[in-house]
Amino acid sequence: MNLQVACLAMGSLACRPPATPVPASPPAASAAPSPSPQAPILESRDRMVREQIEARGVRDPLTLAAMRKVRRHEFVPAPMIPFAYGDRPLPIGYEQTISQPYIVAFMTEALGLRGGETVLEVGTGSGYQAAVLAEIAARVYTIEIVAPLAERARADLARLGYANVHVRAGDGYLGWPEAAPFDAIIVTAAAPRIPEPLKAQLKDGGRLVIPVGEDDQSLVVLTRTGSEFVAQTVLPVRFVPMTGKVRE
Repeated sequence: MNLQVACLAMGSLACRPPATPVPASPPAASAAPSPSPQAPILESRDRMVREQIEARGVRDPLTLAAMRKVRRHEFVPAPMIPFAYGDRPLPIGYEQTISQPYIVAFMTEALGLRGGETVLEVGTGSGYQAAVLAEIAARVYTIEIVAPLAERARADLARLGYANVHVRAGDGYLGWPEAAPFDAIIVTAAAPRIPEPLKAQLKDGGRLVIPVGEDDQSLVVLTRTGSEFVAQTVLPVRFVPMTGKVRE
């Protein structure tokens, strides 16, 4: 019986040629993880610290860590978010500004914080400086004379989890007597002179950092030793003027 007859006898399936093996598909390459939406912001913040702050001589590790951690873009108006990590102050409304990152870091380092302190800030503004202080100090009391800014800063600080920051709307010239004495005091508006109530509320051994002057302003670090105060002028600066009782 020839092959053709044999195939007819057994049916067509028996005479089909063997199937050609199909090569297995190579395993799909695992997809690269999508970059986090926060990655560009983290990169911008790290670059800010490297290029604007460390490069200018700020060395305190607690200050640098706080500047790397605090989300500056959360403290500026929405139109300013793309510029949040730039090397300049930014407007926050009511003729006020959020200070240049380097100045925030410089003033924080000048306070000499080591952790666990009670700090007073005069001039809350956006709340950014208070957040930086709160990363180091145990308690931060901050006063803002512009009530809408105080309310906005209070809400932003609470939203971001800064439970150790206490915000008050009022005249910072008078300080916060019921929370005194303070290990450190920082003023973020230029005063024509150092307010006496703030000096009185500074703890022995504490430091007060304040811009002083009108057209020509200088950053002054005042250190208390007993009843004596030693002032050191450390940097020319430009701040918005302190308002309220200090002008009387």
